[in-house]
Amino acid sequence: MQKTALVSGAAGFIGSHMCDRLLAEGFNVVGVDNMLTGTARNLSHLAGEPRFDFVEQNVSESFSVPGSFSHVLHMASPASPRDYLEFPLETLEVGSAGTRNMLQIAHRNEAKFLVTSTSETYGDPVVHPQVETYWGNVNPVGPRSCYDEAKRFAEAMTMAFHRKYGVRTSIARIFNTYGPRIKLNDGRVVPAFLDQALHGKPITIFGNGSQTRSFCYVSDLVDGLFRLLLSDEIYPVNLGNPLELTIREFAERIIALTGSTVSISYEPLPEDDPRQRKPDITKAGRLLGWQPVVGLEEGLRKTVEYFQSLEDAVPSR
Repeated sequence: MQKTALVSGAAGFIGSHMCDRLLAEGFNVVGVDNMLTGTARNLSHLAGEPRFDFVEQNVSESFSVPGSFSHVLHMASPASPRDYLEFPLETLEVGSAGTRNMLQIAHRNEAKFLVTSTSETYGDPVVHPQVETYWGNVNPVGPRSCYDEAKRFAEAMTMAFHRKYGVRTSIARIFNTYGPRIKLNDGRVVPAFLDQALHGKPITIFGNGSQTRSFCYVSDLVDGLFRLLLSDEIYPVNLGNPLELTIREFAERIIALTGSTVSISYEPLPEDDPRQRKPDITKAGRLLGWQPVVGLEEGLRKTVEYFQSLEDAVPSR
């Protein structure tokens, strides 16, 4: 029987790559996006693809899509601090009403459901590296809470549909991801540093640069998501690259990779910014046979090449 997937957030950075993977695996795909933070450019290569349809729709509002689905993936949400701080209510709505609407479609179709959650459910962690059984350290009234709590609620809603209706569900907790199609100006570490280095501007570090992050290339993440989609695991699974660097170390690697001579500037640390972030991916390895394979230098090189290929992204030198 033909497999058909409904993907919310299809015009986003990770969502568009997931559509590509599903198509490559023989799925028919219906992508849904309200284009709040997504971009048509991320899906332009699928124009004329007979197995892909796109619907511009806000999944936080009640909607219906013709046809039946074997798999439903809820990937819609502003994801960068710049976006979710600009759209806090929309972020909360897509994590709550949007999650419920997508779960209802999965329930009606007896489809497998996957929701993309986030490492931000761990907040500013006191357990390191972060393991799925850790409940997190989140400030529910801080400026980042619109994103953190939206994703925590999405996980709770997903589990409620599983327990009450028997919907087959999976939860992916995504750690920092980068690669082609991430927005150059979205404020996250990788695009922000690359943007500044490629444009000859000082790289801005918030705090003293000792806070850590772990960066996963998008093709590795999508491989983990696809494996999780096909699995029977109902509880959260971390997906990320456990290679941990301080922000200063990462800035220095960006400068070296781009051949830039820019300096580093320092700004005050934003409120509730996590001091450390590193996934424990033991569970993903055991259950999914998954681990990242793209090295940081290779992934950054591909990302730089993508940005340089955009006519409006980097000025000619």
